[in-house]
Amino acid sequence: MSRLEILASLLIVVNVVLVARRSVWNYAFAILGVAIYAWIFFTAKLYSDMLLQGFFLIVNLYGWRHWSRGIAEAGEVRVDRLTTPQRLGWLAGILVASILWGTLMHRFTDASYPFVDAGVAMASIAAQILLSRQKLENWILWIAVDAVAIGLYAAKGLWPTAILYFLLLAISIWGLVDWRNSERS
Repeated sequence: MSRLEILASLLIVVNVVLVARRSVWNYAFAILGVAIYAWIFFTAKLYSDMLLQGFFLIVNLYGWRHWSRGIAEAGEVRVDRLTTPQRLGWLAGILVASILWGTLMHRFTDASYPFVDAGVAMASIAAQILLSRQKLENWILWIAVDAVAIGLYAAKGLWPTAILYFLLLAISIWGLVDWRNSERS
């Protein structure tokens, strides 16, 4: 357990609490947290998660811009849903991307748990894109990611991160409920 890992965990907790509250300021905390986590995952040889942090950096910048525009136009972050065909398309994409990425990590790196790590990474990518687009389904994906990630990070001895994902699981459940309530009002 390092101080850097604890700091990154705290930044991400603040980020996700602010996301659940639909605050655009979540992005400032996210950007700092993912930059620190990129280094942590590199040193733990969780390369899919390391690369994922770079992706998160880019998508958080996009999300910050998209949410800011939405707030300027509507006065708040509006929640939307995917259609059933869109949901099935996203799930199929996650499955295919996880298998392909996991295979690459297994064959060409010394990655730990390459398929589980790939699944967490690919579902996280989808969830982050859906979050940036203000889709309710992002929370369902985050709940699944958090549940799997707890075990993955515990197995790697990344205890502050495993605890973080336990907290993120609880916050994701809260976020799902809050976003559902906001779309009804």
